[in-house]
Amino acid sequence: MIQDRFRIEGRVAVVTGAGRGIGAAAAVALAQAGADVAISARTEEQLRKVAAEIEAAGRRALVVPADLSRPDAAAELAARAAEGLGRLDIVVNNMGGTIPNAFLDTTPEYLENAFQFNVSTAHALTRAAVPHLLESATASAPGTVVNISSVMGRVAGRGYLAYGTAKAALAHYTRLAATDLAPRIRVNAVAVGSVATSALDIVMTNDELRTQMERGTPLGRIGDPEDVAAAVLYLASPAAAYTTGTVLRVDGGIDVPNLDLGLEDL
Repeated sequence: MIQDRFRIEGRVAVVTGAGRGIGAAAAVALAQAGADVAISARTEEQLRKVAAEIEAAGRRALVVPADLSRPDAAAELAARAAEGLGRLDIVVNNMGGTIPNAFLDTTPEYLENAFQFNVSTAHALTRAAVPHLLESATASAPGTVVNISSVMGRVAGRGYLAYGTAKAALAHYTRLAATDLAPRIRVNAVAVGSVATSALDIVMTNDELRTQMERGTPLGRIGDPEDVAAAVLYLASPAAAYTTGTVLRVDGGIDVPNLDLGLEDL
C-alpha cells in the first residue's frame, strides 16, 4: 500500500529547534509515523511538552537541551541521540532564523552571524551525524537529512539580505551535500513560506499585517507548522526514496515577499 511508504517504524530521528513551531510539529509527525525522536533546543520546558506528545504517539523521546551555536554541541547531540535511542537514521536541521534589517544596518558581523546560525550549525550536526547515519543505513533504507530553508532564499525583498543570503546558502548546501553523501545518505530541504510560528506573533496579532500577508499569498492563507511537518515526513520517509538534492517549496505559491517592511529608499 502506498501509505506504507510514509511509515518510518523503528527509525530514530533528531530534530533541532524542536521546542515549538516547525521543529515541534516535525518531531511529532515523525513520531506519529513510527520514529523515536531526539529533540533539541535551548529551553528544556518546551522540549518536555513536545516529548509528551511524542510519547503519546507511542514512541520514545529523548530530550537534549543544548545551545547548538557551541562548536561541540552538535557532536554531543548526534552521539547522545545514537546512544540513547540505539541508532540514528534521520536528521532534521530546523535551527535558524535572522531578524530582518536595513542594508546599512547589516554589518559584516551581522551577515556572518546569520550564516553561522542558519548554515554552519546545520553542517556541524550533519557532519557529526554522518558516521551514525552510515552505520544504520542500508541499500533500501539510506540515512536522510532534511534542512529547513526559506522562500527568502529564492526571492528578493528589502530587509532580508542576511536571512535570505543564509537560506540561499543552505539550499545550495543541500544540493552539494546530497552529491557528497550519495548514495547512502539522502539530503533534501524544505523552503518554507510564512508559517504561523512564534516568529510571526506580531503578524498573527495584527489584522492589517495578517491580511497583507494572506492577500500576498496565492493560496490565501498563512501556513501551519503541520504543513511543513508533512513535507519533512515525506522527505525523511521511503516515499522519497528516489529524491535527493531537492529543495521542496512549501510556501503557499509566493514568488515575491508577502510582507512589506516599509524600508525607504536610501
